[in-house]
Amino acid sequence: MHRLDKVSELREKVQAWRRNGERIGFVPTMGALHAGHLSLVDRARECSDRVVVSIFVNPLQFGPNEDLDRYPRDLDGDARMLQEKGVDLLFFPSTETVYGENHQTRVHVSGLTKPMCGASRDGHFEGVTTVVCILLNQVQPDAAYFGLKDYQQFRVIEAMVNDLHLNVEIVGCPIIRESDGLALSSRNAYLSGDERRRATALYRALLETHESVQSGTLDTATLLSSLKSRVEPAVDRIDYLEIRDARTLEPIKKIQKKSLCAVAVFMGKTRLIDNIELVP
Repeated sequence: MHRLDKVSELREKVQAWRRNGERIGFVPTMGALHAGHLSLVDRARECSDRVVVSIFVNPLQFGPNEDLDRYPRDLDGDARMLQEKGVDLLFFPSTETVYGENHQTRVHVSGLTKPMCGASRDGHFEGVTTVVCILLNQVQPDAAYFGLKDYQQFRVIEAMVNDLHLNVEIVGCPIIRESDGLALSSRNAYLSGDERRRATALYRALLETHESVQSGTLDTATLLSSLKSRVEPAVDRIDYLEIRDARTLEPIKKIQKKSLCAVAVFMGKTRLIDNIELVP
C-alpha cells in the first residue's frame, strides 16, 4: 500500500492507473477507523480496480465548542487495517496541503443543509462540502463511497456533485451496527459503560417506529410522539427527532413514500446520530 501526503505524488499514481484503464474507488475518512469504514472499503473494492482512502481530520467541519482536539487519531493503526484490506493508496494530507495559505473559498449547499444537523451545527456542512470537493479534485476518482449513518451528509454531497457537474459517482452504503444495534461511530469511544448501554435504545426506538409504519401508522406527529417517549428516558439530551422526505429532507405530515426517521442525541458530552428509512 502506498502512503502519500503530497497531492503531486497522489495524482501521479492515480493518473498511471487511469492510463491502464483502471477504475478508481475513493473512501474519504477522518480516521479512527472501524468496521463501518472498512465496509466502505469493501464496497469500493468490489466495484473498483484500485482503492484510495484518505484520512484527514477536517477542522472546517467542527464548531468552536466541538471535539476537534480530542477527536481520536491513530494513523499507524488505521494504516495497518487498510493494508490488510488491500487498499492501494492511503492519502493523509496535512491541513496546509488541503487548504494552503490564505484559503478563502467555501462550497455551500443551501436547502438540504438547513434542517436537522445543520440547524444545530452552524457551518458544519459547509466544512464538509468544502473538504469533500477539494479531496475529490485531488484524488479524481470514478466513485466515492459514504456511509448512510450520516444520511444528511450523503444527500448534501450528492447535491453538490450534481449541481457542480463533478465527474464522480456518489455511492451510499448501509449503516454497520454492533450486535446490540448501536451504529458504529468513531465517537462511540467517548461513551462510558452506562452511556454505551443506554445508547442501544436509539436503534430499538427506530425499529419500533419502522414497525409502526409497517402496521399502518402513517401520521408523523403520532410517530414522533411515540419515538420521543422511547428515546427521552434513555438519553441525556435530545438534539432532534425528525421524520422527513428521504430525498429532499423536507418535513412531511404523513408517510406516503420512502421517508427518513433521524435522531440526534447527547449521551453525556457525546453527540450520537442514527436513522432508519420508513416505507409505507
